Amino acid sequence: MTRTMTTGIKAALLAVAASVALVACGGGGDSGIAPAPAAGTLRVALTDAPNCRVGNDDLAKVFVTVERVRVHQSSDAEPSAGGWTDLAISPAKKINLLDLTNGRLEELGTTPIPAGNYTQVRLVLRANQGATPANSLVLAGQTAEIPLRTPSAAQSGLKIIRPFTVQPSTLVDLVIDFDACRSVVALGKGNGGYLLKPTLTADLRTVAGIVGSIDPALTNVVVSAQKNGSVVRTTIPSSTGQFVLAYLDVANSPYDVVITSPARGTSVVPAVPVSTAAVTPLGTVPLPDAGAPASRTASGTLGPTLAREAGLVRALQVVGAVPKVEVATVNVDGLSGDYALTLPTAVPLLAPFSTTLPLAFAAAPSPEPVYTLEARATGYITQNNSIGAGTANSTWDPVLSLLP
Repeated sequence: MTRTMTTGIKAALLAVAASVALVACGGGGDSGIAPAPAAGTLRVALTDAPNCRVGNDDLAKVFVTVERVRVHQSSDAEPSAGGWTDLAISPAKKINLLDLTNGRLEELGTTPIPAGNYTQVRLVLRANQGATPANSLVLAGQTAEIPLRTPSAAQSGLKIIRPFTVQPSTLVDLVIDFDACRSVVALGKGNGGYLLKPTLTADLRTVAGIVGSIDPALTNVVVSAQKNGSVVRTTIPSSTGQFVLAYLDVANSPYDVVITSPARGTSVVPAVPVSTAAVTPLGTVPLPDAGAPASRTASGTLGPTLAREAGLVRALQVVGAVPKVEVATVNVDGLSGDYALTLPTAVPLLAPFSTTLPLAFAAAPSPEPVYTLEARATGYITQNNSIGAGTANSTWDPVLSLLP
């Protein structure tokens, strides 16, 4: 990580704090009349994660068209209920989610909002109509936009539960993370099309991030911040190898940082703290030397048929004393249920977090099993399957059972 980049990231994130202070600096004399409860201001931006591969296809672009953002104090409020505060986006914004990496934001706008405690956020997308789709993807090496089939909820608002408080005369900055890679489902091989299965989270825009770098010659690297094996934020390194995991919730600090490449291996820095005082640097993170062969595959078919549109399979690994990190994940094909994961064979590297750089990485052999596959779908009981040591490919065909 260069000093210039670190300084630039800190300046950009610290500008958030400055904007909050400016909004909070209201004035006015004493009229002798009790003022009405003051409103605050809500500002919303959109961000995303890394490059994507869906089925056998690499994606160059994933477009969504955002019409409005809605917030409500009740987590149970339906779209038709009263009490919503709407941020209308006019004209609607068509956004390539894959442009929004390493903390880059697409600003959606600001709106006055009554002071109070809020719980529910909804992101409203425009429906596909006419010759040019509002929500679409472009395959690598192509230019044609392929329409994304969107759920009906996209037009009433994709729901996120994220409590936040609006104080009088202050600015609240909300960042919605629309994870394109986990949100696209292939529908059969060939011309089956694609489904948008939105995966969204929201956090406050704070000076809380993790920065570092890798060898820029490495390819297909994904960097993530995880909690207990669940991915919270992901990104990909820039062309110079630098990465930023931005807008992390300090209430959930610390995070496990996981850097993985199917062709090289996985490196883990556990328990990395974040704060609103400054970004947390990791320096340059090495990846293991590739195994021989460099990777193995885990593939199969998920059932039953009704679970496939919401189904996914992910690979988990024990790394040293870290009981669970996610190394790879994939949405199953929404029609066939087929999936395939490419998993590195190299022994992972592990380095305890330290404020003294460089970090001290060492091999951390995983106890058996080397990988645990986890299959799940909304409304179904999660299943697990263990893969032992070695380089052999594996096949697993999980059939999920409905939750009682």
